[in-house]
Amino acid sequence: MRSLIKPWTRTILLRGGMGLVALAISLFAGSASAWAGGAATEAIKGTINEVIRLLEDKDLKKPDRREERRKLLEKVIGERFSYEEMAKRSLAAQWPKLNDGQKQEFVGLFQALLSRTYSDKIENYSSEPVQYINERNQEGYSEVRTKVISGKAEIPLDYRLMTKSGDWRVYDVVVDGISLVNNYRGQFTKIISSPGGYPELVETLRKKSEKLSSP
Repeated sequence: MRSLIKPWTRTILLRGGMGLVALAISLFAGSASAWAGGAATEAIKGTINEVIRLLEDKDLKKPDRREERRKLLEKVIGERFSYEEMAKRSLAAQWPKLNDGQKQEFVGLFQALLSRTYSDKIENYSSEPVQYINERNQEGYSEVRTKVISGKAEIPLDYRLMTKSGDWRVYDVVVDGISLVNNYRGQFTKIISSPGGYPELVETLRKKSEKLSSP
């Protein structure tokens, strides 16, 4: 089975798409500055505030409510992140070749993989401050640029959003210049190009998700 994890040596250690999304989502939970942006920025802020509320809820911190809190966090983040769009862009040319059932299956596996990856990280966040830099918009798309202060390091963290059903949904996260979607696309394309093809990718995702779900 091919690994979906690649080592990245930078100021912060990222392990392929897995480490990238864990870092992005855990930093996503940091306390926000007061910079007033446009609608996309306000959408991001609204989700951040709700995530922080759940993380700081004393009752939800109780051991017997851990799974409940995790599900609530997944719901809040899932309402802001478009896993379908992220999965579609990560598969690139392979996406149009799938039937509706295969697309639904892949999105489910992709979402489960990301959710299980960031869940432990986000529950242990350390409230790194976020500075909102600016918001750039063009025809239904927006990029909210932020900077996370972590110790002595300043990490650029940009959210790319698109309007969907009247709301702003995140379809990519760029951490220190590394795109989550591009990172996965490169790994997925390599697996799909192998003799095992797309079925091998699905099996790899399924087993990775099961491993992350194990106690």
